[in-house]
Amino acid sequence: MGSGQRSLTTAAIALVCAVTVLSAPGTAFASASAPKPPPAPSSGGQGGGDASADAKNSADGGSTDGSSAGTPPTSTEDTATDAQLEAVQEKLDKLYHQAAVATDAYNAAEEKAESQSARIAELNRQIDAAKAKLGELQDRAGAAARAQYRGGTLPPEMQLWLSEDPQKFLDGAQLARQGQQATMGLIDELKQTKTDLGKLSSDASDRYEKLEANRKEKASAKKRVKKRIAAAETLQDQLEAKEKERLAKLEEEAARQAQTAWLDSGVLKDVNTKASAAGREAVAFATDQIGKPYVWGAEGPNSYDCSGLTSQAWLAAGHAIPRTSQEQWKRLPHVALADMRPGDLIIYFEDASHVAMYLGDGKIVHAPRPGRTVTIAGAGTMPILGVVRPDA
Repeated sequence: MGSGQRSLTTAAIALVCAVTVLSAPGTAFASASAPKPPPAPSSGGQGGGDASADAKNSADGGSTDGSSAGTPPTSTEDTATDAQLEAVQEKLDKLYHQAAVATDAYNAAEEKAESQSARIAELNRQIDAAKAKLGELQDRAGAAARAQYRGGTLPPEMQLWLSEDPQKFLDGAQLARQGQQATMGLIDELKQTKTDLGKLSSDASDRYEKLEANRKEKASAKKRVKKRIAAAETLQDQLEAKEKERLAKLEEEAARQAQTAWLDSGVLKDVNTKASAAGREAVAFATDQIGKPYVWGAEGPNSYDCSGLTSQAWLAAGHAIPRTSQEQWKRLPHVALADMRPGDLIIYFEDASHVAMYLGDGKIVHAPRPGRTVTIAGAGTMPILGVVRPDA
Protein backbone atom coordinates (compact mmCIF):
# COMPACT_ATOMS: atom_id res chain seq x y z
CA MET A 1 0.00 0.00 0.00
CA GLY A 2 1.44 3.42 -1.01
CA SER A 3 1.98 6.25 1.47
CA GLY A 4 -0.98 8.17 -0.02
CA GLN A 5 -3.27 5.19 0.52
CA ARG A 6 -2.00 4.67 4.07
CA SER A 7 -2.67 8.32 4.97
CA LEU A 8 -6.14 8.17 3.43
CA THR A 9 -6.92 5.01 5.38
CA THR A 10 -5.84 6.83 8.53
CA ALA A 11 -8.01 9.80 7.54
CA ALA A 12 -10.97 7.51 6.99
CA ILE A 13 -10.48 5.98 10.45
CA ALA A 14 -10.25 9.45 11.98
CA LEU A 15 -13.37 10.44 10.07
CA VAL A 16 -15.36 7.51 11.49
CA CYS A 17 -14.19 8.35 15.01
CA ALA A 18 -15.04 12.03 14.56
CA VAL A 19 -18.50 11.21 13.23
CA THR A 20 -19.17 8.90 16.19
CA VAL A 21 -18.08 11.42 18.81
CA LEU A 22 -19.11 14.75 17.32
CA SER A 23 -21.97 14.14 14.91
CA ALA A 24 -24.71 16.72 15.23
CA PRO A 25 -27.47 18.02 12.96
CA GLY A 26 -26.99 21.19 10.99
CA THR A 27 -26.08 22.52 7.59
CA ALA A 28 -22.41 22.24 6.72
CA PHE A 29 -20.38 25.40 7.21
CA ALA A 30 -18.60 25.72 3.92
CA SER A 31 -14.87 25.91 4.21
CA ALA A 32 -13.68 28.55 1.80
CA SER A 33 -17.38 29.34 1.51
CA ALA A 34 -18.09 26.57 -0.97
CA PRO A 35 -20.65 23.78 -0.98
CA LYS A 36 -19.35 20.23 -1.37
CA PRO A 37 -18.85 19.19 -4.99
CA PRO A 38 -20.82 16.19 -6.20
CA PRO A 39 -18.91 12.95 -5.51
CA ALA A 40 -17.39 10.84 -8.21
CA PRO A 41 -19.45 7.76 -9.00
CA SER A 42 -17.93 4.54 -7.71
CA SER A 43 -19.16 1.10 -6.71
CA GLY A 44 -17.57 1.67 -3.30
CA GLY A 45 -20.36 4.13 -2.44
CA GLN A 46 -20.41 7.85 -1.61
CA GLY A 47 -18.90 9.45 1.46
CA GLY A 48 -15.69 7.71 2.37
CA GLY A 49 -14.96 5.54 -0.68
CA ASP A 50 -13.45 2.04 -0.63
CA ALA A 51 -10.15 2.15 -2.47
CA SER A 52 -9.79 -1.63 -2.65
CA ALA A 53 -13.32 -2.04 -4.03
CA ASP A 54 -12.68 0.61 -6.70
CA ALA A 55 -9.40 -1.04 -7.59
CA LYS A 56 -11.14 -4.41 -7.87
CA ASN A 57 -13.85 -2.92 -10.11
CA SER A 58 -11.18 -1.41 -12.29
CA ALA A 59 -9.38 -4.72 -12.50
CA ASP A 60 -12.64 -6.46 -13.40
CA GLY A 61 -13.33 -3.91 -16.09
CA GLY A 62 -15.84 -1.93 -14.03
CA SER A 63 -16.01 1.81 -14.78
CA THR A 64 -14.57 4.25 -12.26
CA ASP A 65 -14.58 7.12 -14.72
CA GLY A 66 -15.80 10.58 -13.69
CA SER A 67 -14.64 13.44 -11.46
CA SER A 68 -16.40 15.27 -8.67
CA ALA A 69 -14.69 18.56 -9.47
CA GLY A 70 -15.04 18.52 -13.24
CA THR A 71 -11.47 17.28 -13.84
CA PRO A 72 -11.19 13.74 -15.25
CA PRO A 73 -9.05 11.47 -13.05
CA THR A 74 -5.84 10.10 -14.47
CA SER A 75 -6.03 6.78 -12.64
CA THR A 76 -8.19 4.53 -10.50
CA GLU A 77 -6.26 5.70 -7.43
CA ASP A 78 -7.12 9.35 -8.26
CA THR A 79 -10.84 8.50 -8.36
CA ALA A 80 -10.69 6.75 -4.99
CA THR A 81 -8.67 9.62 -3.53
CA ASP A 82 -11.23 12.18 -4.68
CA ALA A 83 -14.08 10.18 -3.16
CA GLN A 84 -12.30 9.93 0.16
CA LEU A 85 -11.33 13.59 0.09
CA GLU A 86 -14.96 14.52 -0.55
CA ALA A 87 -15.95 12.58 2.57
CA VAL A 88 -13.23 14.35 4.55
CA GLN A 89 -14.39 17.71 3.17
CA GLU A 90 -17.98 16.97 4.13
CA LYS A 91 -16.96 16.20 7.70
CA LEU A 92 -14.75 19.29 7.84
CA ASP A 93 -17.70 21.39 6.68
CA LYS A 94 -19.86 19.97 9.46
CA LEU A 95 -17.22 20.52 12.12
CA TYR A 96 -16.54 24.10 11.07
CA HIS A 97 -20.27 24.79 10.85
CA GLN A 98 -20.72 23.49 14.39
CA ALA A 99 -17.79 25.65 15.46
CA ALA A 100 -19.45 28.68 13.83
CA VAL A 101 -22.73 28.03 15.66
CA ALA A 102 -20.85 27.63 18.95
CA THR A 103 -18.92 30.83 18.21
CA ASP A 104 -22.18 32.72 17.77
CA ALA A 105 -23.36 31.33 21.12
CA TYR A 106 -20.07 32.38 22.72
CA ASN A 107 -20.31 35.89 21.27
CA ALA A 108 -23.94 36.24 22.37
CA ALA A 109 -23.13 35.11 25.91
CA GLU A 110 -20.18 37.47 26.03
CA GLU A 111 -22.31 40.38 24.84
CA LYS A 112 -24.95 39.59 27.47
CA ALA A 113 -22.32 39.27 30.19
CA GLU A 114 -20.87 42.65 29.26
CA SER A 115 -24.35 44.18 29.32
CA GLN A 116 -25.12 42.61 32.70
CA SER A 117 -21.79 43.79 34.11
CA ALA A 118 -22.47 47.33 32.93
CA ARG A 119 -25.96 47.24 34.45
CA ILE A 120 -24.61 45.90 37.75
CA ALA A 121 -22.03 48.69 37.86
CA GLU A 122 -24.80 51.26 37.29
CA LEU A 123 -26.99 49.64 39.95
CA ASN A 124 -24.11 49.73 42.42
CA ARG A 125 -23.70 53.46 41.78
CA GLN A 126 -27.42 53.97 42.35
CA ILE A 127 -27.30 51.85 45.52
CA ASP A 128 -24.40 53.91 46.89
CA ALA A 129 -26.28 57.13 46.11
CA ALA A 130 -29.45 55.79 47.75
CA LYS A 131 -27.50 54.75 50.86
CA ALA A 132 -25.93 58.21 51.11
CA LYS A 133 -29.33 59.86 50.69
CA LEU A 134 -30.84 57.54 53.27
CA GLY A 135 -28.14 58.46 55.77
CA GLU A 136 -28.72 62.17 55.15
CA LEU A 137 -32.49 61.82 55.54
CA GLN A 138 -32.09 59.85 58.76
CA ASP A 139 -29.85 62.60 60.17
CA ARG A 140 -32.39 65.26 59.22
CA ALA A 141 -35.26 63.25 60.69
CA GLY A 142 -33.34 62.77 63.92
CA ALA A 143 -32.59 66.50 64.17
CA ALA A 144 -36.24 67.36 63.56
CA ALA A 145 -37.37 64.89 66.23
CA ARG A 146 -34.96 66.35 68.76
CA ALA A 147 -36.05 69.91 68.00
CA GLN A 148 -39.71 68.98 68.37
CA TYR A 149 -39.03 67.30 71.69
CA ARG A 150 -37.24 70.36 73.05
CA GLY A 151 -39.95 72.81 71.96
CA GLY A 152 -43.04 70.75 72.76
CA THR A 153 -43.40 71.37 76.57
CA LEU A 154 -46.65 73.47 76.37
CA PRO A 155 -49.74 73.01 74.18
CA PRO A 156 -50.29 75.70 71.48
CA GLU A 157 -53.35 77.23 73.32
CA MET A 158 -51.32 77.83 76.49
CA GLN A 159 -48.44 79.31 74.50
CA LEU A 160 -50.90 81.74 72.83
CA TRP A 161 -52.46 82.81 76.21
CA LEU A 162 -49.07 83.43 77.79
CA SER A 163 -47.55 85.13 74.79
CA GLU A 164 -46.79 88.89 75.15
CA ASP A 165 -47.13 89.27 71.37
CA PRO A 166 -50.02 87.14 70.03
CA GLN A 167 -49.22 88.09 66.42
CA LYS A 168 -45.66 86.94 66.85
CA PHE A 169 -46.95 83.67 68.24
CA LEU A 170 -49.37 83.20 65.33
CA ASP A 171 -46.54 83.83 62.89
CA GLY A 172 -44.51 81.26 64.76
CA ALA A 173 -47.40 78.79 64.69
CA GLN A 174 -47.59 79.13 60.92
CA LEU A 175 -43.92 78.36 60.69
CA ALA A 176 -44.43 75.41 63.00
CA ARG A 177 -47.15 74.00 60.76
CA GLN A 178 -44.86 74.40 57.78
CA GLY A 179 -42.17 72.63 59.74
CA GLN A 180 -44.56 69.80 60.56
CA GLN A 181 -45.44 69.47 56.87
CA ALA A 182 -41.75 69.45 56.01
CA THR A 183 -41.20 66.75 58.61
CA MET A 184 -43.99 64.62 57.13
CA GLY A 185 -42.45 65.12 53.69
CA LEU A 186 -39.09 64.09 55.10
CA ILE A 187 -40.62 60.92 56.54
CA ASP A 188 -42.30 60.08 53.21
CA GLU A 189 -39.03 60.65 51.36
CA LEU A 190 -37.25 58.47 53.88
CA LYS A 191 -39.74 55.64 53.32
CA GLN A 192 -39.49 55.94 49.52
CA THR A 193 -35.70 55.92 49.62
CA LYS A 194 -35.73 52.75 51.69
CA THR A 195 -38.14 51.14 49.18
CA ASP A 196 -35.98 52.23 46.24
CA LEU A 197 -32.88 50.87 47.93
CA GLY A 198 -34.57 47.50 48.42
CA LYS A 199 -35.60 47.33 44.75
CA LEU A 200 -32.13 48.28 43.57
CA SER A 201 -30.56 45.62 45.77
CA SER A 202 -33.01 42.99 44.50
CA ASP A 203 -32.37 44.01 40.88
CA ALA A 204 -28.62 43.80 41.43
CA SER A 205 -29.00 40.31 42.90
CA ASP A 206 -30.99 39.19 39.84
CA ARG A 207 -28.38 40.69 37.54
CA TYR A 208 -25.60 38.83 39.33
CA GLU A 209 -27.48 35.55 38.80
CA LYS A 210 -27.92 36.28 35.10
CA LEU A 211 -24.28 37.28 34.80
CA GLU A 212 -23.21 33.97 36.31
CA ALA A 213 -25.52 32.09 33.92
CA ASN A 214 -24.06 33.98 30.96
CA ARG A 215 -20.54 33.20 32.11
CA LYS A 216 -21.38 29.48 32.31
CA GLU A 217 -22.98 29.59 28.85
CA LYS A 218 -19.93 31.37 27.49
CA ALA A 219 -17.57 28.77 29.00
CA SER A 220 -19.65 25.91 27.59
CA ALA A 221 -19.72 27.47 24.11
CA LYS A 222 -15.96 28.01 24.29
CA LYS A 223 -15.43 24.31 24.96
CA ARG A 224 -17.65 23.39 21.99
CA VAL A 225 -15.77 25.72 19.66
CA LYS A 226 -12.37 24.38 20.67
CA LYS A 227 -13.55 20.77 20.45
CA ARG A 228 -14.87 21.15 16.90
CA ILE A 229 -11.86 23.06 15.66
CA ALA A 230 -9.48 20.54 17.25
CA ALA A 231 -11.37 17.68 15.58
CA ALA A 232 -11.17 19.43 12.20
CA GLU A 233 -7.46 20.09 12.59
CA THR A 234 -6.83 16.49 13.61
CA LEU A 235 -8.69 15.30 10.53
CA GLN A 236 -6.69 17.59 8.27
CA ASP A 237 -3.41 16.53 9.86
CA GLN A 238 -4.04 12.97 8.64
CA LEU A 239 -3.66 14.14 5.03
CA GLU A 240 -0.39 14.36 3.19
CA ALA A 241 0.67 17.54 1.44
CA LYS A 242 -0.47 16.33 -1.99
CA GLU A 243 -3.84 15.32 -0.57
CA LYS A 244 -4.29 18.73 1.03
CA GLU A 245 -3.44 20.31 -2.28
CA ARG A 246 -5.99 18.14 -4.08
CA LEU A 247 -8.60 18.92 -1.41
CA ALA A 248 -8.02 22.64 -1.92
CA LYS A 249 -8.48 22.25 -5.68
CA LEU A 250 -11.71 20.33 -5.23
CA GLU A 251 -12.92 23.03 -2.88
CA GLU A 252 -12.00 25.84 -5.26
CA GLU A 253 -13.71 24.11 -8.16
CA ALA A 254 -16.87 23.56 -6.14
CA ALA A 255 -16.91 27.24 -5.18
CA ARG A 256 -16.43 28.26 -8.80
CA GLN A 257 -19.26 26.02 -9.95
CA ALA A 258 -21.61 27.28 -7.23
CA GLN A 259 -20.86 30.93 -8.02
CA THR A 260 -21.31 30.35 -11.75
CA ALA A 261 -24.66 28.65 -11.20
CA TRP A 262 -25.78 31.48 -8.93
CA LEU A 263 -24.81 34.15 -11.46
CA ASP A 264 -26.35 32.18 -14.35
CA SER A 265 -29.67 32.16 -12.50
CA GLY A 266 -30.00 35.87 -13.30
CA VAL A 267 -30.14 36.85 -9.64
CA LEU A 268 -28.09 40.00 -10.28
CA LYS A 269 -29.99 41.07 -13.37
CA ASP A 270 -31.78 43.93 -11.59
CA VAL A 271 -29.18 44.63 -8.89
CA ASN A 272 -27.65 48.00 -9.71
CA THR A 273 -28.09 50.06 -6.54
CA LYS A 274 -25.21 52.17 -5.31
CA ALA A 275 -23.79 52.13 -1.82
CA SER A 276 -24.82 54.76 0.72
CA ALA A 277 -22.18 57.02 2.22
CA ALA A 278 -22.10 54.91 5.37
CA GLY A 279 -22.05 51.75 3.25
CA ARG A 280 -18.95 52.95 1.43
CA GLU A 281 -17.22 53.56 4.77
CA ALA A 282 -18.18 50.09 5.99
CA VAL A 283 -16.88 48.50 2.79
CA ALA A 284 -13.63 50.44 3.02
CA PHE A 285 -13.09 49.25 6.60
CA ALA A 286 -13.89 45.62 5.80
CA THR A 287 -11.67 45.45 2.74
CA ASP A 288 -8.81 47.05 4.69
CA GLN A 289 -8.86 43.94 6.90
CA ILE A 290 -8.18 41.54 4.01
CA GLY A 291 -5.40 39.11 4.90
CA LYS A 292 -6.00 39.24 8.66
CA PRO A 293 -6.67 35.83 10.22
CA TYR A 294 -10.00 34.44 11.31
CA VAL A 295 -10.04 33.93 15.07
CA TRP A 296 -13.29 32.88 16.70
CA GLY A 297 -14.67 35.48 19.10
CA ALA A 298 -12.36 38.18 17.70
CA GLU A 299 -13.46 41.73 16.89
CA GLY A 300 -10.15 43.14 15.67
CA PRO A 301 -8.00 44.96 15.17
CA ASN A 302 -5.63 42.12 14.31
CA SER A 303 -8.11 39.28 13.74
CA TYR A 304 -11.84 38.73 13.26
CA ASP A 305 -14.60 36.18 13.12
CA CYS A 306 -17.37 36.65 10.56
CA SER A 307 -19.72 38.82 12.61
CA GLY A 308 -16.83 40.55 14.37
CA LEU A 309 -15.75 41.86 10.98
CA THR A 310 -19.19 43.09 9.91
CA SER A 311 -20.09 44.64 13.26
CA GLN A 312 -16.79 46.50 13.50
CA ALA A 313 -17.02 47.66 9.89
CA TRP A 314 -20.41 49.22 10.49
CA LEU A 315 -19.32 50.66 13.83
CA ALA A 316 -16.50 52.40 11.96
CA ALA A 317 -19.19 53.77 9.62
CA GLY A 318 -21.10 55.22 12.57
CA HIS A 319 -23.72 52.49 13.03
CA ALA A 320 -23.60 50.14 16.01
CA ILE A 321 -25.19 46.81 15.05
CA PRO A 322 -25.65 43.48 16.90
CA ARG A 323 -22.52 41.45 17.52
CA THR A 324 -23.63 38.06 16.18
CA SER A 325 -24.81 36.99 12.73
CA GLN A 326 -28.01 35.55 14.21
CA GLU A 327 -28.88 38.81 15.97
CA GLN A 328 -27.95 40.78 12.86
CA TRP A 329 -30.49 38.67 10.98
CA LYS A 330 -33.15 39.07 13.67
CA ARG A 331 -32.82 42.77 14.41
CA LEU A 332 -31.65 44.53 11.25
CA PRO A 333 -34.09 45.52 8.47
CA HIS A 334 -34.39 42.91 5.71
CA VAL A 335 -34.11 43.86 2.06
CA ALA A 336 -34.79 41.88 -1.10
CA LEU A 337 -31.85 40.27 -2.83
CA ALA A 338 -32.65 42.28 -5.95
CA ASP A 339 -32.37 45.51 -3.94
CA MET A 340 -29.10 44.83 -2.15
CA ARG A 341 -26.31 47.34 -2.37
CA PRO A 342 -22.63 47.41 -1.34
CA GLY A 343 -22.34 47.46 2.43
CA ASP A 344 -25.41 45.31 2.99
CA LEU A 345 -24.88 42.11 4.94
CA ILE A 346 -25.67 38.71 3.42
CA ILE A 347 -26.70 36.12 5.99
CA TYR A 348 -25.94 32.49 5.16
CA PHE A 349 -27.37 29.08 6.13
CA GLU A 350 -30.76 28.34 7.65
CA ASP A 351 -29.49 28.98 11.16
CA ALA A 352 -27.93 32.35 10.22
CA SER A 353 -24.54 31.09 11.37
CA HIS A 354 -22.44 33.06 8.88
CA VAL A 355 -22.43 36.64 7.59
CA ALA A 356 -20.51 38.52 4.89
CA MET A 357 -20.55 42.04 3.48
CA TYR A 358 -21.69 42.56 -0.10
CA LEU A 359 -19.22 44.46 -2.27
CA GLY A 360 -21.12 44.60 -5.55
CA ASP A 361 -20.71 42.63 -8.80
CA GLY A 362 -21.64 39.40 -7.03
CA LYS A 363 -18.73 39.53 -4.57
CA ILE A 364 -18.46 39.54 -0.78
CA VAL A 365 -15.76 40.18 1.80
CA HIS A 366 -15.83 37.92 4.85
CA ALA A 367 -13.88 36.05 7.50
CA PRO A 368 -14.53 32.43 6.42
CA ARG A 369 -13.43 30.06 9.20
CA PRO A 370 -10.47 29.02 11.38
CA GLY A 371 -7.30 28.60 9.39
CA ARG A 372 -8.37 31.18 6.81
CA THR A 373 -8.00 34.93 6.47
CA VAL A 374 -10.39 37.76 5.63
CA THR A 375 -10.89 37.48 1.89
CA ILE A 376 -13.07 38.30 -1.11
CA ALA A 377 -15.27 35.51 -2.45
CA GLY A 378 -18.31 34.95 -4.62
CA ALA A 379 -21.60 35.79 -2.91
CA GLY A 380 -23.22 32.64 -4.27
CA THR A 381 -20.74 30.11 -2.91
CA MET A 382 -22.88 29.45 0.19
CA PRO A 383 -26.64 29.04 0.64
CA ILE A 384 -28.10 32.53 1.19
CA LEU A 385 -30.71 33.02 3.92
CA GLY A 386 -31.30 36.74 3.21
CA VAL A 387 -29.95 40.26 3.19
CA VAL A 388 -30.05 42.92 5.92
CA ARG A 389 -29.24 46.62 5.82
CA PRO A 390 -27.65 48.31 8.86
CA ASP A 391 -28.37 51.86 7.67
CA ALA A 392 -31.89 51.36 6.32
